Amino acid sequence: MKLLLQAQYDQLLHNGRMQAVLEDFDPKPVVKLFTPDAGCTWLLTAIEPDEPDIAWGLCDLGLGFAEFGTVSLSEIQAVRGKLGLPVERDRHFVAKAPISVYMKYSYPAGRIVTNIPAFAETAP
Repeated sequence: MKLLLQAQYDQLLHNGRMQAVLEDFDPKPVVKLFTPDAGCTWLLTAIEPDEPDIAWGLCDLGLGFAEFGTVSLSEIQAVRGKLGLPVERDRHFVAKAPISVYMKYSYPAGRIVTNIPAFAETAP
């Protein structure tokens, strides 16, 4: 499976450009990636325009906490779980809220939470 569709890559790059000029830019995640056999999850929001291998997102490596920051796309591509399975793209994931809402629910849970309450979907 291809890690990112072209439309997702284009949106991530667009978000990266917006992030560079808008101080309080808070986009919805564009794509959810996960390891089917290792408990890792990434909600990616942007790609660095000058470094297309570096993405911004909420990252959970299965260690009991989620963290917003940068990650290398080539490193994600190289990750293999316990059974040797590669990272997959969640084809059914549709972001319902900005990344800040996912962070709000994920940090206390110690993992990425994608099933956010309906009332949170419209939160600023």
